[in-house]
Amino acid sequence: MKTLLRTAVLAVVVLASVSSALAGPYAPAAGQVGSTAIYMDDASIVGWATGHENYVVGDGVDAVWQTPDLTLGKAVGTSYDIVSLGRGGEITLSFSTPITDGAGWDFATFENGIDDTFLELGYVEVSSDGTNFFRFDNDSLTPGPVLPFGAVDPTDIDGYCSKYRQGYGTPFDLADLAGVSPLLDVNNVGWVKIIDITGDGAWLDTSGDVIYDPYQTTGSAGVDLDAIGVLNQTPEPATMCLLGLGGLALLRRRRCRCR
Repeated sequence: MKTLLRTAVLAVVVLASVSSALAGPYAPAAGQVGSTAIYMDDASIVGWATGHENYVVGDGVDAVWQTPDLTLGKAVGTSYDIVSLGRGGEITLSFSTPITDGAGWDFATFENGIDDTFLELGYVEVSSDGTNFFRFDNDSLTPGPVLPFGAVDPTDIDGYCSKYRQGYGTPFDLADLAGVSPLLDVNNVGWVKIIDITGDGAWLDTSGDVIYDPYQTTGSAGVDLDAIGVLNQTPEPATMCLLGLGGLALLRRRRCRCR
């Protein structure tokens, strides 16, 4: 339903979308120079969410879009294999192998935006104990209210779960939260929470500015989460064992050469 309505009004907003392209300071849409988007088949993705909890449905979501199991496993990159959070809704995904702070990006969130500017935003929070969650900094420079199927310039937003169109993930680096609290171990993150932002002007970014996104959508309102992919994760015990044995073998060889 959302796809059909969006298509019907696309001609109304296309000029505004074009004129606002690359207006802001942040990374542009997927496929453009400087974009941070990660494709769902990227070889750097080493794992996906394995569980979900605390699915709280906000307003404006039909029953057909309320299947949280669809967020598990690999991103599909379509408009349909998703769970909708609704206005102000949330969900927490869990990982059997924790995410760790490694080199570069550590995980990526996949939403189902059907083009580069229909972006329904959500906060991203992480936890290493499943109870205490910590939010990534976020910034919105969208100057005013956005119509239900209007456009958000991706270069005006940063730190939200849905910066890119379907099939492309928005990456996050746990180093950005290092030291934020002794309750967060950035090398042992087992939960990621997504909270929908109702773009009516009542929600604020990290600096206290108003966040605008398409409002008010219905049927599958709010963030439509496809999946969360992992780029750095804690090595499995068996892997650590193999690495240890490899190190011992190398040490032995070096000692033998020194005799």
